[in-house]
Amino acid sequence: MIEITLNGESVHVEKPLSLVELLMKHGIDPTKVAVERNLEIVPKSQYAITMIDAGDRLEVVHFIGGG
Repeated sequence: MIEITLNGESVHVEKPLSLVELLMKHGIDPTKVAVERNLEIVPKSQYAITMIDAGDRLEVVHFIGGG
């Protein structure tokens, strides 16, 4: 188990775990969010190959439609 910060909260996850796996595990649709990892935006095309490391700080932002 490793510890990361997800949206300001401490979370323990199994290792190895990709970003897309982390999102799915938490019930988050990867197609409807933007993710910042350690102050850098992760391109959606990289979600499946971006591996979560101990100490990572992730911010997940949901898109909300409206008008």
